[in-house]
Amino acid sequence: MTKVPASVLAQASKDAVSKEENRRVAKRLRGYFWPERWGILAATLFFVLGSATEPLIPLLLQQGLDKGFLERPAFPLWAVPVTLIGLFMLRGLMSFAGTYMLQRSVSHVVLNLRGDLARAVLRADAPLFSRLTPGVIVTKVINDPQSIASMLGGASITLLRDGTTAIALLGYLFYLNWQLTLLALVTVPMLRIGVRAVHRRVKHVGSVGYEAQIRLVNVVDDLARAWRVIRTFDAAAFEQERFDREARQVRRFAIKSAAASAMMTPMSQLVASLGVAAIVTLAMYQAQQNAATVGEFVAYVAALLLLVSKTRPLTDVSQPIVGAMIVGRASFELMDSPLEPDQGRRTLERARGALHFDGVTVRYAGADRPALDGLSLDVRPGTTVALVGSSGAGKTTVVNALLGFATPESGRLLLDDVPVQELTKASLRRQFAVVSQDIVLFDGSIAANVVYALPYDAARVESCLRAAALWDFVSSLPEGVQTPIGVNGSRLSGGQRQRLAIARALYKDAPVWVLDEATSALDTESERAIQHALEQWQGQKTMIVIAHRLSTIRGADAICVLEDGRIVEQGTHAELVALGARYAGMVRAQAAG
Repeated sequence: MTKVPASVLAQASKDAVSKEENRRVAKRLRGYFWPERWGILAATLFFVLGSATEPLIPLLLQQGLDKGFLERPAFPLWAVPVTLIGLFMLRGLMSFAGTYMLQRSVSHVVLNLRGDLARAVLRADAPLFSRLTPGVIVTKVINDPQSIASMLGGASITLLRDGTTAIALLGYLFYLNWQLTLLALVTVPMLRIGVRAVHRRVKHVGSVGYEAQIRLVNVVDDLARAWRVIRTFDAAAFEQERFDREARQVRRFAIKSAAASAMMTPMSQLVASLGVAAIVTLAMYQAQQNAATVGEFVAYVAALLLLVSKTRPLTDVSQPIVGAMIVGRASFELMDSPLEPDQGRRTLERARGALHFDGVTVRYAGADRPALDGLSLDVRPGTTVALVGSSGAGKTTVVNALLGFATPESGRLLLDDVPVQELTKASLRRQFAVVSQDIVLFDGSIAANVVYALPYDAARVESCLRAAALWDFVSSLPEGVQTPIGVNGSRLSGGQRQRLAIARALYKDAPVWVLDEATSALDTESERAIQHALEQWQGQKTMIVIAHRLSTIRGADAICVLEDGRIVEQGTHAELVALGARYAGMVRAQAAG
């Protein structure tokens, strides 16, 4: 018994998996197109009506040749141009109506795909955002659904417009001469073999090309996002070379894909030419035997040539369909990304603000040591607790654990004596207002950023902007609080961006405030004004303050010094300075600086 080579088995297995993936993707895409079935059905009807007029053109030629050249023709001369122009007008009208209805339906598919992708991004677990850059996510949510719809829509138009016309012409050819038409169909199996080979090549090159395009998107995202760093390091030439390298890869695979697709046309034309040659030869033989009139022969050849012209675009339909399957698979991978786990069932309307860490240990995936190592801490409602320590000590992880972005592997974390794991993520996060040193603002007005996702109250907006030491600046602007701030606050200075973020947190009015280096980008005067505003809420709000500038936390009720995920010192500013240990050393170092 002959042994099958391993490479052949591997290729067969890969082809089987690929076919199954394509079927799965196609099935899911059908789920988006099915609600638009009536619009697609109407488009199909218009295309069918337009295609029905196509065989009338060679029929008109036949009648004109057989009867129009007689001494007494059976119809008036003016009827010929009127009928011909009318046929073309009718066909054009049906083609327009079909294209419009199909594109109208496809636009709804794009809308629904984008909506589902956006929902997947909004609910995805945190690892997704470390795996995909913002630029790639933008491409997948905005461009990929449009690409899928454009490719499938274009292929559908070709199949409906040219495919139905080809069927109508084929039926007319059978009506004229079924022997010649059967001879033409002999070439179909030969064409199918070539189409399958080209289809496989297009799919492989298209998959690799899509991955190259995603890498190019990552590079462009870096260019737009890190332009200050690039210019600071005088790295424009380096980044240009990196861009050119990836762009050349995209171009290379685009050429390969185009070359693979371009093979379809000459291959199909060669196969078609064999059939046409045989058909013309047999038709001439039949004419010599007086089995057909000149008009019938001309009508048959005209219909055959029309059929060939309509089948040529059909041979190129495989490339956009394959491309749509590739992009669709990538879109569904994003859509199927793991959701952020939310096993909580309890809710809190408004917490008092009591926090309790009892031997909490948090370890990030792939880390060789825990970020929090048995941390224990009590925070009473209305008190201010400051967290200090070197980078990597665990300060940010404390905040991540409070907000549910990091799950403790052991120990208990309570909010108002309720384990945070038992609270829904939405209910938990409603209790916190966070201002981070990494400011994130939204493309909109100043007021929209202050109010963000909450009901608008003009007086409250002004109060929060005053408390954040930003009102004088805002009131000097021509549009006031309705002034657009640009993408991520690009029209504001660093200090103004941070003060706007503080105003947003003030507007939320949550019972627990987390200030992570919230005043790091402010000048001394603004920092003092905001510190004074925050002091007004001391005793009313629970505050977790992370700071490197120790002068900003002197008035905290408790200062915790973290090291390797554990609290090594805890007390008031005076107590820790008197202790003369780590915190006192940090104070002396900053004073000397």
